[in-house]
Amino acid sequence: MKTQNLSQKLISAHLISGKMNPGHEIALKIDQVLLQDATGTLVMLELEAFKLKKSKAEIAVQYVDHNLLQTDYKNMDDHIFLQSAAARFGFWFSKSGNGISHVVHMERFGKPGQTLLGSDSHTPAGGGIGMLAMGTGGLDVALASAGEPYYIKMPKIMGIKLIGKLPDWISAKDIVLEMLRRYDVTGGRGYILEYYGEGLKCLSAWDRHVITNMGTELGATSSVFPSDEITREFLRREGREEDWVKLEADEGASYDHYEEINLSELEPLIALPSSPGNVVPVREVSGLKVAQVVVGSSANPGLRDFWMVSQILKGNVLSPHVSFDVNPSSRQVLENLMEMKALGPLVAAGARLHQSGCMGCIGMGQAPATNTISLRTMPRNFPGRSGTLEDQVYLCSPETAAAAALMGEITDPRELKKLKNISYPKWEEPTHIKINNNMLIAPNGGSTELLKGPNIKTLPDFEELPDEMEIPVLLKMDDNISTDGILKAGADVLPLRSNIPEISKFAYYAIDQSFYDRAIENQKNYKGFCVIAGENYAQGSSREHAALAPKYLGQKFAIAKSYARIGWQNLINFGIVPFEFKNTDDWDKLEQGDVLRLENIRETIKNNDSITATVVGKGTKIQLAFNISNRQVEIILKGGVINYIKQR
Repeated sequence: MKTQNLSQKLISAHLISGKMNPGHEIALKIDQVLLQDATGTLVMLELEAFKLKKSKAEIAVQYVDHNLLQTDYKNMDDHIFLQSAAARFGFWFSKSGNGISHVVHMERFGKPGQTLLGSDSHTPAGGGIGMLAMGTGGLDVALASAGEPYYIKMPKIMGIKLIGKLPDWISAKDIVLEMLRRYDVTGGRGYILEYYGEGLKCLSAWDRHVITNMGTELGATSSVFPSDEITREFLRREGREEDWVKLEADEGASYDHYEEINLSELEPLIALPSSPGNVVPVREVSGLKVAQVVVGSSANPGLRDFWMVSQILKGNVLSPHVSFDVNPSSRQVLENLMEMKALGPLVAAGARLHQSGCMGCIGMGQAPATNTISLRTMPRNFPGRSGTLEDQVYLCSPETAAAAALMGEITDPRELKKLKNISYPKWEEPTHIKINNNMLIAPNGGSTELLKGPNIKTLPDFEELPDEMEIPVLLKMDDNISTDGILKAGADVLPLRSNIPEISKFAYYAIDQSFYDRAIENQKNYKGFCVIAGENYAQGSSREHAALAPKYLGQKFAIAKSYARIGWQNLINFGIVPFEFKNTDDWDKLEQGDVLRLENIRETIKNNDSITATVVGKGTKIQLAFNISNRQVEIILKGGVINYIKQR
């Protein structure tokens, strides 16, 4: 029998159709699904549209971890709606304040060897305990909840061998930052990142979670670690040892690409504004003044991460001009920090303690001051994501964050012995921890009315793809445009996730604040518009609103040099054609305001032929390509997945 790496084993065990040849579409059985509230409201409305009676996934969980600030009725209305929908459709419900979805899911539900599909792009964190975990748009999760397969292009597998042992003051965050330093935000596209080697022995399950969580920032489909004795011990502490199964690559298994990291040679790293891939050694930017430090998020969620900061700060006082924010990653983590007497040193040093949730990671509060530096142990620092449009967010390890909080400037944590006589705290995994299930509500199996507040609107209907179009280029963009740029995050926007007409006012807002007004004005003269972009369009968050809101305003297609995986899938799901420049140099030939004419669109797409766009008044012709399956052709022709499912 042919040897397989771990990723191939996980895929073959769940393969429904297709061949495991890189680039070919495959269909996978999904065991578990995960929703969070910022995307879950829309998913539940989609399940209502599908007339689903009960989720067919083995485990289905609706978390509330994003929209936690209750500045008016909207977020709380959503929470009540989601709880009623969870009861109706057979989902577990994790109440607001219980913790970040990826963290609570790993504590309570994650099982090695199973597939997990989540409407949050950091769902691959589940790969830290040997799951095949993937983030995607909400429509895909809604379909998986209804028992449909999940379709993706078969990824390549990158084998990353870890050797050596982490030195003092270096942690798991520095490992994934090293990967980002080498590969940037596009180097993992089309890959599953699989970690192996002797270096795994020094990485706990939560350390592995850090690395698999931020594999998303490399553009990877997923990241995965073996399920070994460290995984088994993690599950034993969580009271779920019976869920453990040993999983690893076959001896002699091969990979499509090889990488090696010597952990012994790593040094503290930091991602500069405004990209997770803009990574340099901390020593290169030491001395820059810091105004805010935030510890927490799904990227550094473990007990060890908070304990480490508490021990570095113990007996010390924060720099007077630093706001130090602590976001516990789950209610259980918070309770165990209290039990370990690790919370007191944080509070005594001057920490501002916030509720368990995503918080500042998605701009839900904790926005930094103008023209100041914010250091965060979070996964993303896209422009404006923090809630401050002209932000300066740096991403770092808990050790580097603690050093900056003490010194008031970016500081290599290895210097703390000399500067503050602080020795490196030695962490040991606790033998036992307190388990907290108090804010998890099990599916009740009953029929429940959906409780909809005034901000929860029915999904709009969309027409089928027209056969010809003459529409303007309403926006021209460069490389690496994120979904934060396409659909703004933050406390002013996130509460509108269940109200498409209102949230559409923030489409492309972070790029062009006049976009909404121009889109409305465009409706007087044209039946739609398009946008053009460079490489890696729609990277980042899985928010399908980044496709749905522009679709509502009239976006018919995009033309980009290349797409991020989830963003590309979301465009197709909502009937927006993701065209690619056949010749990438043609990006230079198009300008914002150009009017493009396309003819015989439906037949051309059916035949998978390239299509020609003519610039009206200029005569310039642009050749457009698209790389979609026959199934996706039908979805696009019908105007999106919802129409496709209804008609089927």
